[in-house]
Amino acid sequence: MEQPAHGGEPAGAAGDAAETLDHPLPEGVRRRVVALVADAFGGLTVAELPAPLRQYARFTASRRAKFAGNAMAAALESDPLFRQRIGERLKQGQPELAGAVEGGTPPAAADPVDVAAAAYVLRPPGWVKLVAAAGEEALRVDAERADEAGRRELERLREEIAAARDRSRGESEQLRNDLDAARKEAEALHRKLRGAQSDVKRGEAALRKVRGEIEAARAEAAAQVSAAESESRRLRARLGEVEAALEASRRTAREGRSVEDMRLRLLLDTVLDAAQGLRRELALPPVSTHPADTVDAVEPGRMSPKDIAARALSETDPALLDQLLSLPQTHLVVDGYNVTKTGYPTMPLEKQRLRLLGGLSALAARSGAEVTCVFDGAELAAPVLLAPPRGVRVLFSKPGVTADELIRQLVRAEPPGRPVVVVSTDREVADGVAKAGARPVASALLLKRLSRLS
Repeated sequence: MEQPAHGGEPAGAAGDAAETLDHPLPEGVRRRVVALVADAFGGLTVAELPAPLRQYARFTASRRAKFAGNAMAAALESDPLFRQRIGERLKQGQPELAGAVEGGTPPAAADPVDVAAAAYVLRPPGWVKLVAAAGEEALRVDAERADEAGRRELERLREEIAAARDRSRGESEQLRNDLDAARKEAEALHRKLRGAQSDVKRGEAALRKVRGEIEAARAEAAAQVSAAESESRRLRARLGEVEAALEASRRTAREGRSVEDMRLRLLLDTVLDAAQGLRRELALPPVSTHPADTVDAVEPGRMSPKDIAARALSETDPALLDQLLSLPQTHLVVDGYNVTKTGYPTMPLEKQRLRLLGGLSALAARSGAEVTCVFDGAELAAPVLLAPPRGVRVLFSKPGVTADELIRQLVRAEPPGRPVVVVSTDREVADGVAKAGARPVASALLLKRLSRLS
């Protein structure tokens, strides 16, 4: 290896100073120079590397070229000793190319970029011309390649244009066929529309005819009603005549006119027998109600759940439930599991049911109200063997029906005006039964009331 001359500068530095590039390296030459440095990098020790490049000593050649390209190019340009060491590695790796470049006669078959990169690293006399010539040659080759690529691209574009034209012709033909089919379909639809319009017109004519027949039937019915009314007036007049004749016959009887009395009595009996036969034929029931009984009003002394709700009682006061149950014919509907899971949720379901039903039985005996307790049948794995306590109706919802829906059915089944009280903390249930006219009550209120009974 050649040692540096005076001042640490290698031999040949003076020649380098005489020849310098007046323009940047062509990009292709620069990449080849960076690749040469990256390949030769691994053959140098860390001490032989410039300080800025030592951090890349453990990198692979490809990673050095990627991450340290600018630093290697700068070190190669500014550090003659580093450039000399890279040149020696180049001579060892490519002796023929290096010898030809130093001799000033690069091989004609060599890649101009390789020649320019070797000249830039070795710096023989006239290296600037070699780099410039190689750069021009590389540019010429690139231009030829670009022209060739452009020609190929132009040819490809022409082929694509021709294919596109063929496709366009095919698509145009297909569109024309589709348009013809659409026109035929539109004509068929127009024909159907005209037929439908004709059907509508016939239907309107038939409707007008039916309306006329209805009007005629109404007129005929009105005439029949008028005739019936006339006949009724005639019969009333005849009845008046008969009554007058009866009165006359009575007067005649008092006066001793027996023959006329007999004839008039016979006529009167005939009319009365006809009226009795008509009564038997119609079989009209006896009158048990009066018109005044059908008027909806509040009777004196009767209260409704709304009247109870208007009193100044807290929604959590058990006295409110007592007042509601004191109404005549009150029906208390209890959402079973809603109450038990509010009051004693940790107990098994069977014990929850038994505890609640026992309390409801005592409440029913004390208040006299009708009590129905509803449980959700979806909670059951098998039918429940349960004897309902005295005074309490126990219901389980059917499969596919929730207890909430069963409660709403019970409320809807009651006649309007009957006091119905529903115990549940479920807001959806409370709102639903309230719309149906029932009085919702919280489960906690019933639990407080039952605790007083125990």
